[in-house]
Amino acid sequence: MPWYPFLVIKTYKEPIMNTYKNERSHQAGMLFFAKDLPNICSLTGLLCALLGIYFAILQNFQAAIIGMIWAVLFDWADGIIARNMKGRTDKQKEFGGQLDSLIDMVSFGICPAIFLLSYGNFSPWFFPGAFVIVGAAAIRLSYFNVFGLIDGATYMGLALDNNVIMFAFLFLFEGFFSPGIFSGVIYVLFLAMAAFNLAPVQTPKFAGKWFYILLAYTIGLTLIYGGIIWNRS
Repeated sequence: MPWYPFLVIKTYKEPIMNTYKNERSHQAGMLFFAKDLPNICSLTGLLCALLGIYFAILQNFQAAIIGMIWAVLFDWADGIIARNMKGRTDKQKEFGGQLDSLIDMVSFGICPAIFLLSYGNFSPWFFPGAFVIVGAAAIRLSYFNVFGLIDGATYMGLALDNNVIMFAFLFLFEGFFSPGIFSGVIYVLFLAMAAFNLAPVQTPKFAGKWFYILLAYTIGLTLIYGGIIWNRS
């Protein structure tokens, strides 16, 4: 009789361990998920954000904004593609959600923060503002990953991509101010947007026809800022 319980435990555990090992051995590689079309779109948006960071550091701010606004467009596009694709597994959807969130941190947190620092000539006075931008983005994305949308079409707080959409328009008026004054203007703007990102207010999720409006807006701003760069060269 003493050996019988141990025999039961052994025969009970072995199938569980074998199942776990089988699941691990059949786990798909990372590049399997990276080649998923919505994720390719997300990674293209990451490339645009990195170009925004690169040109911001070089203080070619018009080129930086072009990269930033295209990052927004690809961020919207990846969700549309994902929702309309058939046959995606739960793991592909989960991976896509994680990838999108991490890229949002770069596109709408780190990139605007570096833009602000560079526009302020990397003065220590601009570092607190840069930290607020990145910190607010991290908090907001973490909150969204846990709670998601309120009712399927409403966000809690202002979505991060709206920051870039508004900022890209405001920067058109840079020429009307001295660099010192305008640096203060965008400093205050970024702080205000960070406050709205975390505010307990409900804002709508723009979808459907809004994507085509964003597409036209992106192309329009690209032509305007591209013209400014062309005339300056």
